[in-house]
Amino acid sequence: MNLKSIVTICLIAVFALSCKDEVKEDLVESTEVEFSFTAEQFADLRIQRYKIPGWENLTLKEQKLVYYLTEAGLAGRDIMWDQNYRHNLKIRRALEHVYTSYSGDKTTANWKAFEVYLKRVWFSNGIHHHYSNDKIKPDFTKDYLNELFLATDTKLDGAAFDVIFNDKDSKKVNLSNDVDNIAASAVNFYGPNVDSTDVRNFYKSKTSPNPERPLSYGLNSQLVKENGVLKERVYKSGGLYGSAIDEIVKWLEKAQGVAENKAQGDAIGLLILYYKTGDLQTWDDYNVAWTAATDGNVDYINSFIEVYNDPAGYRGSYETIVQINDFDMSKKMAVLSENAQWFEDNSPLMDAHKKDSVIGVTYKVVTVAGEAGDASPSTPIGVNLPNANWIRKEVGSKSVSLGNITHADNNSGSSGRLKEFVHDDEELKLEEEYGQLADKLHTALHEVVGHASGQLNPGVGETKETLKKYASTLEEGRADLVGLYYLYDSKLQELGLVEDWKKVGMAAYDGYIRNGLMGQLIRLKLGDNVEEAHMVNRQWVSAWAFEKGEADNVIEKVTRDGKTYYNINDYDKLHALFGQLLRETQRIKSEGDYAAVEALVEGYGVKVDQTLHAEVLKRNEQFTAAPYRGFVNPVLVPELNDAGEITAIKVTQPVGFKEQMLNYSKNYSHLPDVN
Repeated sequence: MNLKSIVTICLIAVFALSCKDEVKEDLVESTEVEFSFTAEQFADLRIQRYKIPGWENLTLKEQKLVYYLTEAGLAGRDIMWDQNYRHNLKIRRALEHVYTSYSGDKTTANWKAFEVYLKRVWFSNGIHHHYSNDKIKPDFTKDYLNELFLATDTKLDGAAFDVIFNDKDSKKVNLSNDVDNIAASAVNFYGPNVDSTDVRNFYKSKTSPNPERPLSYGLNSQLVKENGVLKERVYKSGGLYGSAIDEIVKWLEKAQGVAENKAQGDAIGLLILYYKTGDLQTWDDYNVAWTAATDGNVDYINSFIEVYNDPAGYRGSYETIVQINDFDMSKKMAVLSENAQWFEDNSPLMDAHKKDSVIGVTYKVVTVAGEAGDASPSTPIGVNLPNANWIRKEVGSKSVSLGNITHADNNSGSSGRLKEFVHDDEELKLEEEYGQLADKLHTALHEVVGHASGQLNPGVGETKETLKKYASTLEEGRADLVGLYYLYDSKLQELGLVEDWKKVGMAAYDGYIRNGLMGQLIRLKLGDNVEEAHMVNRQWVSAWAFEKGEADNVIEKVTRDGKTYYNINDYDKLHALFGQLLRETQRIKSEGDYAAVEALVEGYGVKVDQTLHAEVLKRNEQFTAAPYRGFVNPVLVPELNDAGEITAIKVTQPVGFKEQMLNYSKNYSHLPDVN
């Protein structure tokens, strides 16, 4: 990469964040050889490792804080398994019992298929694919599994056994238009006899004490129907998942005892109170305190947070990330936060939809020390929280880039696919020189500026209520568009973030269109629609721009030697199109226009050109790198003196993926099979 200035070189390591997003496939070859970032690969998955640089610079007290927070996260690990599907824990434990006790022939194709299936289930925290939501199909028969069960004295009851092989509960999250999205989704947020009408009616009657600060109803509960009456089973001590939550609380109390400052300790205390009571007002109080607690070397994400797995957009998946601040890199990035108001004032949004004051957007590069739940093994490369619009507006938000995760990604990939899908040498050169910087800048703008931008019209409800199942993809696309719009702007060069704003912007546009219309299709099976929120948004943004620019040939579809390419002929006009779509997506969000978001997403984001898809899959066959990646976590090992006090904590790497998964199941199983 031909980057001349020191600040630009530094930015390579900085701009690496996204909302629960995956990394780009067009990565450079690994340049770091002393540490093996790739652990193994199987099916469509590759397992990687990451370091914890700077660990030795923490005080023992800070290391204890990281350790306790990491243990708190792992204590709730099984919650995510049960949230994903009601039979997951029972199935996992049966499969693990076979794996650890079978003494028969382990050289057969059937056994190898069984091992791969178990690893896939481990990776996805259940029997549904972590990204496509499709049920994972085993490459062995029901008879073979019965043989293994008989040989190991393993028990698995009828429904839990049968579902491994039958067509029931085939989608964890089903967002198709021709089904009841709640009833057709296997995710365990709702009882089996609850449907979309029940959910709408139940929450229609909920009124927040302060409508200007709406509570996150449904975030921490399961909605069930008993004797025809709907009721919530709240996640809390003494409630649903109480045995695991009590373990979480135990470790959080230890963490509070070594908090770096009062603000951090008070925030942890509110999180403990929330876990004990399940009270949603306490959850808001905690988020306000957590957002304001910005001092110190250690921070964390912990609780029921992202709602992507709920087709109705209410319920949060259990997730934890423990992080150490990289103050040097974060200081370099303060420029984005400091200029957030300029970006808002100069955006193409309608004036009524702009914020007069963008408050408290903090952006830090952090080093991950441990993850669990929805963040592991498949981790984001960045997070922006809290999710409540009113807290973002009144208090602010925290945007973090997971720097060591991105570093691991950039040192374990390959650039092979790039040359196959770029249109010409000019596009290739732009990507090689500016592509990674452009991609990382885009995701930084997405988080720091995009999610902080815009406001709802007075009286308009939260997007999960107005836009329903389209809320997540609309929000991610809107934030993407903010980033795309400003990537092609001289302001970035004025701020010292790039040396040639136009070339960085061109590389960003090339990469986005190439990925949105072709590249990401390698993740889908032929015949599938696009369903994951981020993939959907990338397609509807790209497809909308392609169609709207056809009259001026802004983006040209080129066929050469039987292969399809997309070539951008007019970057200025594409910039204008992105601005138009940004204005419209903010209008949809601000006004709660369900009909418009449905037309946008269903018209451009879901359906796949099957001929093009078949071609992309065929062209991709030559590349061996798996399209999805996840991580094993480093292991924090405390050393104790005779009095049982921690005197040091060492960072070690696990032997491998299976060893870590079995260790987690042995030491962090705090829930029964059925909850």
